[in-house]
Amino acid sequence: MLKRPALLWLLAPYALFLGALPLVDQVRPTILGFPFLFSWILLSTLLTPVAVFLAWRGDRKRGRA
Repeated sequence: MLKRPALLWLLAPYALFLGALPLVDQVRPTILGFPFLFSWILLSTLLTPVAVFLAWRGDRKRGRA
């Protein structure tokens, strides 16, 4: 079993950027006037600090920070 399961949150940005990129590689539909791919990358970038915060908070609760 994992010793630091909170660090699994750090896999979320990786999955959003690289794992799902071939699935969302399209121009249409547009979101707020932006191509779908651009919107996907923007959303992934905005969610990365959230994932890092959740990993940090999980480690902190275990007394590692």
